[in-house]
Amino acid sequence: MPDGLFSTALKLLEADIPVLILGETGTGKDRLARALHAAGSRRGAPFVAVNCAAIPEGLIEAELFGYQPGAYTGASRQGSKGRLREADGGVLFLDEIGDMPPGLQARLLRTLQEREVTPLGGGPAQRLDIRLICATHRDLRARVDDGGFRADLYYRLCHYPLSLPPLRERGDIAAIAQTMLDGMGAARRGISLEPKLVLAIRGYRWPGNLRELSNLLATLLALADDGAALGVEHLPAALREDMAAQGHAVEDSAIADLLRRCGGNASAAARALGISRSTLYRRLGKTPR
Repeated sequence: MPDGLFSTALKLLEADIPVLILGETGTGKDRLARALHAAGSRRGAPFVAVNCAAIPEGLIEAELFGYQPGAYTGASRQGSKGRLREADGGVLFLDEIGDMPPGLQARLLRTLQEREVTPLGGGPAQRLDIRLICATHRDLRARVDDGGFRADLYYRLCHYPLSLPPLRERGDIAAIAQTMLDGMGAARRGISLEPKLVLAIRGYRWPGNLRELSNLLATLLALADDGAALGVEHLPAALREDMAAQGHAVEDSAIADLLRRCGGNASAAARALGISRSTLYRRLGKTPR
């Protein structure tokens, strides 16, 4: 992650300012939230994570706020504290908050402002002491503009939004992959990456970001024998095809750019690349003139 992002997020959390983490799916928002809890003054208190996109809309209010016995059909006879009260004294992580139903957003805003929660079915309000971390892959500002997210809740959460960059923008992806492998025990088993696979990892755009890369490496290690050198041939067939197609697209774009820099002189561009003029035209899908 960018230098200073973690320390900035931790300062916000310790000052009881909501931490809002933005980023594409798989960039590590959950990991960051858990790391902040582990590094903060509430590390020994509860860390409660709620994925707002994974709970059915009809159940998320009861899940968050809890309910009294018999509050609704199918409710537990014992009632429920709810995730907010479970996080009391600790940290609440609302993942994918951009997918929270609009009706529930108003109740969350009121809870954050009043620092108390009332369960479904009535009963006395309960005081609430939580530090809040939220995350989303959505453009919340755009959601506000189109009416999908309340402006007042947005401004309550968006004190100092922090953006996690996608993996393709994080420098040497192969070095990140090696760090992951080391953490998974690859060196202890004598498993390494062949140079061609390193190049393939470095050149791929990883649409699933860190999650996709981590899942792939864990799978390759599970299938590999001790002492193996992992190559491109060990990749799943679909991923091999995607990497090859992407590699060709990047290479073709570079060739077209070089041709432009050579003023359209195909012979000069071909000499610079060490290929024939006809090969250059074939790669560009053009007919030699």
